[in-house]
Amino acid sequence: MKLTRTIFALALLVAVTHDAFSQTKLIEKITKKPGELVIAYEKYQLSNGMTLLIHEDHSDPIVYVDVTYHVGSAREQEGRSGFAHFFEHMMFQGSEHVGDEQHFKIVTEAGGTLNGTTNRDRTNYFEVLPSNQLETAFWLESDRMGFLLDSVTQQKFEVQRATVKNERGQNYDNKPYGIVYEKICAALYPPSHPYSWLTIGYIEDLNRVDVNDLKKFFLRWYGPNNATLTVAGDVNPQAVIKLAEKYFGSIPKGPEVKAQVVAPIVLKEDRYIS
Repeated sequence: MKLTRTIFALALLVAVTHDAFSQTKLIEKITKKPGELVIAYEKYQLSNGMTLLIHEDHSDPIVYVDVTYHVGSAREQEGRSGFAHFFEHMMFQGSEHVGDEQHFKIVTEAGGTLNGTTNRDRTNYFEVLPSNQLETAFWLESDRMGFLLDSVTQQKFEVQRATVKNERGQNYDNKPYGIVYEKICAALYPPSHPYSWLTIGYIEDLNRVDVNDLKKFFLRWYGPNNATLTVAGDVNPQAVIKLAEKYFGSIPKGPEVKAQVVAPIVLKEDRYIS
């Protein structure tokens, strides 16, 4: 009888401890009613501030995993343009437990695809995988969220700086009408406005940054409290929550991030450029 009580007490202690540390809260739940054009989802928040969105859809045995960091080119400082996009490239260069370029290899060999994108207001990284590979995606994304900096080297930095410069030349500078949008943005907004430059940035700004600037950028913006993890597809929501707590729950919060207020711009008269 004493042994049974001891086992029961230990089990209760484990359960209480798990509840105390998980503290994942349901924030919102949207359900679909017959005849409505609505995407049903559940929205949670982990104890470290990370937002979790789950959409359950068993029509195909696949899962979409997306980590969106709420930082884009509009968060850059004047003279540091292109940094958010540059950092997107660095996130595919390996982390503490994932070798250089291995992120691509692991996902593709598991039957999946992956990519990342940057715009003015956010940067996201995503994988589409067979649903039985969900944990693989969580492991990869959590490793570069929580364990990236030690793997960042000057050599990797220079490789990706050259890659971004080449991308700018290919898609903008050496392409017919490639810089039209850049010129339009510069004409519509004052120079200090964060929407006056493109996410690709300017070559002179890319030349002046160094690897320490990149590390500071990561520490400032890439905390879990500035991220949204979205999971959609052939999943069980409760299992997703447990995996999210397992892989992301122990990553400490980053600095506080307040919503950015971008000043509206009004043109007082027609402006012509050529």
